[in-house]
Amino acid sequence: MSDSPMTPQPGSNPADPPLTRAAARAGLPPVPERPVPPQGSAPTTSGEPAASAAEVPQPSALDEGTYTAIREPRRSGGLALDGTWHQISPKYVVSQFVQNAIFLVVVVAAAAAVWAFTDGQLWIWIVAGAIVLVTVASLVVLPRQARALGYMLRADDIVFRKGILWQRMVAVPYGRMQLVDITHGPMDRAFGISKLKMVTAAATTGVEIPGIGQQAAEALRDTLIDVAETRRTGL
Repeated sequence: MSDSPMTPQPGSNPADPPLTRAAARAGLPPVPERPVPPQGSAPTTSGEPAASAAEVPQPSALDEGTYTAIREPRRSGGLALDGTWHQISPKYVVSQFVQNAIFLVVVVAAAAAVWAFTDGQLWIWIVAGAIVLVTVASLVVLPRQARALGYMLRADDIVFRKGILWQRMVAVPYGRMQLVDITHGPMDRAFGISKLKMVTAAATTGVEIPGIGQQAAEALRDTLIDVAETRRTGL
């Protein structure tokens, strides 16, 4: 009689998995157990980890007829974002110049009419001159402000930025968008540009992007609607 220890047969140990014990009773080789993924991990078919978010499409129409380089502040220290900035059309500046020129003509004509009917009151020209001065000053910095406007489509949100001296960035999550609206007045239609507005539940996070080409505005609207529906349904 040998004193060597007995090797336990598969299925004899109560701690063996149920499939292993059943295979041992039937005289079949043990069934290998599949590893159970940890809770909270998404199943994948290719063996690779699932991506955190799907890549958002970047329509080519967003960069047609726009500025090619966004204007950054002279001093570094801005936020580094993982994406590509899309800019507005230079036609926005031309449209604003034409609209403000018409406005200044109306102001001067109204001041002249009031001055003629009030026996030459000097205060009328003081008010008109102040309006003209403020309008001209805003037109001087308008080209720089237009080059600093931009938006970025990221995996989970759209980021809008504007301003050089006082820079502002707003990130709007796709899943919280409630309305994407495109508006364009008579002058905007004449220059082929539009203004896109994104409305969310919080009024402070609403974003308006002016000076976008009409094709770019429609492509951006369709992209935002599709991505927002995907994020809300969790697909």
